Amino acid sequence: MKHTILTAVLALAALTATAQTQIVAHRGYHAKEGSARNTISSLRNAQELGVYGSECDVNMTADDSLLVIHGMWHTDKKDPTRVHVQKDTYKDIRSKSCEGGNIVPTFREYLAQLKKDPKVRLVIEVKSHATPEREIQVTREIVKQVAEAGLEKQVDYIAFSSVVCDELVKIVPKGTEIAYLNGDWEPAKVKEHGYTGIDYSQKVLKEHPEWIKQAHKLGLKVNVWTVNDPEAMRWFIDRKVDFLTTDDPATALEILKGKK
Repeated sequence: MKHTILTAVLALAALTATAQTQIVAHRGYHAKEGSARNTISSLRNAQELGVYGSECDVNMTADDSLLVIHGMWHTDKKDPTRVHVQKDTYKDIRSKSCEGGNIVPTFREYLAQLKKDPKVRLVIEVKSHATPEREIQVTREIVKQVAEAGLEKQVDYIAFSSVVCDELVKIVPKGTEIAYLNGDWEPAKVKEHGYTGIDYSQKVLKEHPEWIKQAHKLGLKVNVWTVNDPEAMRWFIDRKVDFLTTDDPATALEILKGKK
């Protein structure tokens, strides 16, 4: 009898844990002094904070190198020597540091840091590129490097491009999370394409709150981005989104503690 009760309690606890919104640090936890978006320090900070995941942007340079950088331009718009992330070379982009003297990391360097903490996932945004052919090339190279690092079970994928998402469905291991970012498809269409979730802006989901329930009924996960206002965080947590992406993950975690 005691064993039966214990099993039921554990099952209920697992269900409750599953229902809890998870926090994703947008471009890493970069709000800490000395850090910058999409840098090794921002990923390390996210790992130390203990969030579910840390999101990053991956672009391919003109000479086919993968860099973790948002793009399209690096650095500031006022800089006459700024470089184009997809049209310039690895050397040109890497020579220009980010805020706080942080360097633009290669994707392999980012994966090496990820490997140091198996508890935190990397949410990889495969950036849109100039042509479908280029997007397929970029997607395949990203997936290849993840596999070579032995991190296939520690990454999720997101993209605005349906070309990228369709390619991911074909080549990643079964069960890998693939979410569509663009916000222009109803959940049923996302399901038809074989993706595992929607990853829509807070503007889109506030205009279509019914999509949250529709997605869940279809077995899809729901992420919302980029939510930095505490009241907005509470609004989405109350509606049981699976993931909340934010530039302020520390505040989001505090709100979650108060919700438990």
